[in-house]
Amino acid sequence: MPVLALWSPVDALLGIVAPLGAASAAGTALVIDLDPSGPGFGGPFSLAELVERGPTRSQLEPSKSGPAVLRNGGIKPEDAQEVIAELIARWPNVVLRCPPSANLDSEAVAVLPLLPPPFTPIVHGATVYQRTRMESRAPGGRLALPVPRAGTIRSLLHGERPPRRDRWIGALRQVWRA
Repeated sequence: MPVLALWSPVDALLGIVAPLGAASAAGTALVIDLDPSGPGFGGPFSLAELVERGPTRSQLEPSKSGPAVLRNGGIKPEDAQEVIAELIARWPNVVLRCPPSANLDSEAVAVLPLLPPPFTPIVHGATVYQRTRMESRAPGGRLALPVPRAGTIRSLLHGERPPRRDRWIGALRQVWRA
């Protein structure tokens, strides 16, 4: 059960779309939103509701192939550890969407916008850069994702799967291998 934790400390949109894109890149994957103040992703239930009511077996396993999202619902990750562990054990791939204030010592991969020096944000730990139209080289030879198509971002934000051959989604497959 591969698990990929992602966060973006400086770009809210990247903090939302990168986990969705990573789930699409993995095929069948679950995005678990660990941010109690996270966006109101759709879906019939939240992580908080699973903890409060206790999950059913069907709520813990994929019902179809492709990506899925579990919104947070206002619960702290430490209060949902048992349910998160069960989801990780039953899904083939899991993306943990970490809050922008994630602990820098965590194993989460930071997704940062690639801006011209000296404005390029830098954090300690694993980092992936999102290219912009301004700059193309990531510091330290780190992975730089191509500029995504507007249709890709629109698809992800509307809960639709982008085309499998999308360049940005393809580049996110590399993050799973890193």
